[in-house]
Amino acid sequence: MTSTALITGASSGLGAEFATQLAARGHDVVLVARSRERLETEARRIRSEHGVNAEVIVQDLTEPDAAQLIKSELDARGRRVDLLVNNAGFGTCGRFEEIAGARDHDQLMVNVVALVDLSHALLPGMLANGGGSVVNIASTAGFQPSPYFAVYSAAKTFVLNFSLALRNEYRGRGVKVLAVCPGPVPTGFVEAIGNEKGASFGSLLPADRVVRTALRALDRNRAYVTPGFGNAVSAHLMPRRPRALVAAIGERVTRSVLGGAPKARAAAAAR
Repeated sequence: MTSTALITGASSGLGAEFATQLAARGHDVVLVARSRERLETEARRIRSEHGVNAEVIVQDLTEPDAAQLIKSELDARGRRVDLLVNNAGFGTCGRFEEIAGARDHDQLMVNVVALVDLSHALLPGMLANGGGSVVNIASTAGFQPSPYFAVYSAAKTFVLNFSLALRNEYRGRGVKVLAVCPGPVPTGFVEAIGNEKGASFGSLLPADRVVRTALRALDRNRAYVTPGFGNAVSAHLMPRRPRALVAAIGERVTRSVLGGAPKARAAAAAR
């Protein structure tokens, strides 16, 4: 029986690349995002190029019942999900007091709440069916505090630790859990900030390389992966310093976003 992968934020960027590479491996795919037109375009392309079933679920993940609505739609279609890719996310940058509180609230709904809710919705089915996989997209920002990206980096720390905890809960029970911690990727995140130099802290890697690295790590049942040698080195060295020092160093690095873009501009990632 063909396995099915559900990918959030699948209309572009890393999400579209995950859908493409998973389809190339023979998975049917369910694409989830807010934009019906872009999702339908991606689904048609995937069906044409890879000969698999590609379906669309249009859902805004900032809504509090987003995961339940997605699960209800899957049940109505008789769709079982074997691989969940929690990819959707966006970030904000700037001085915390100048960022709209509603925007940061939405950021947490997408980056944290929807990710946890979808895991709750779909993991029991994987266990009942004897196995499955969850891939959660974290970030190198999750390894340390990042001033001017305060909520984003804290959310990605949650995603990393949540993934590592779940992996150990499900070890030996047939479910693999992987956290992917990319550095900057040339997607809508950098474009929306409007300051590529300021937003690109680390080695800029193309989306296809990040996804290939992630899927190889999943094949090997890795706990987490940081694509790119430079990103991996910096992610693993910085957390070994005192936390206050790491935060102070981070402020010196990330303050460039303040001069290269309007204050408190919200940066929407195409993930």
